[in-house]
Amino acid sequence: MNEYIQFAALAKVYPTVDGPVAVVKGFDLQIEQGEFVSIIGHSGCGKSTVLSMIAGLNEISDGAIYIDGRRVTGPGPDRGVVFQSPSLFPWMTAMENVLLGVEQVFPHGSKRERREIAEYYLNRVGLVDALDKRAAELSQGMRQRVGIARAFALKPKLLLLDEPFGMLDSLTRTELQDVLLEVWRRDRITAIMVTHDVDEALFLSDRVVMMTSGPQAKVGDVLPVGFPRPRDRRTVCEHEHFYDLRGHLLRFLDGPTLVEPGAAPDEEQETLDETAQKQVA
Repeated sequence: MNEYIQFAALAKVYPTVDGPVAVVKGFDLQIEQGEFVSIIGHSGCGKSTVLSMIAGLNEISDGAIYIDGRRVTGPGPDRGVVFQSPSLFPWMTAMENVLLGVEQVFPHGSKRERREIAEYYLNRVGLVDALDKRAAELSQGMRQRVGIARAFALKPKLLLLDEPFGMLDSLTRTELQDVLLEVWRRDRITAIMVTHDVDEALFLSDRVVMMTSGPQAKVGDVLPVGFPRPRDRRTVCEHEHFYDLRGHLLRFLDGPTLVEPGAAPDEEQETLDETAQKQVA
């Protein structure tokens, strides 16, 4: 494997009144360049904590993260971040919000060149008719489109997505998943997404990383997703292995202590069935 991103014995410890608590401990993972990886797990298991550490927004307590051989020590323009709620300046237009980042990353480009970059990505996320609308005038879904366009316009080496569609209605969520997948497919930026949505993880990802429940959460299992690309939703849902993979993820989330990491779906079900029989007996 070409290890473009490496998490090495990563840990995050927070002080509490009862003493230090390790929310994440011994988190090990390697990600290839151009790979799309989702991280799922129960609420509070540390998914967003891991993402914030690789973004450089949260100090690493122990271990290390490497991007293309360089150790992460803080935030940087090599990482684009899309949060659940896009942080836009409401009085600025969609174009101005994207240009704000582009001007920081490409300070030596001409005004025309920077505008062309911003306009290109805003067009690709479907905002061709909203370039000059203020963020305050846009719907939640349109604001999230601006956030996606801004992240890609920075030409990052790594795209980080923290529950990017979590605040959207189901129809808008589905639409923006398609938009994200199309934009990502053309640029093929290495991407890590935190989500609680199993179907979303399967539709978008090359691999799904399942985190154990905290404290001291770590990688519990990693599921390869072999659906061919480019993808469309119908083909994925009709794939012969879709429900096997979906069941694998759901069983891990429903009873992670009953599933051995790396077990095949049939082996997992046997383990669950045996445990259930013992409980009934």
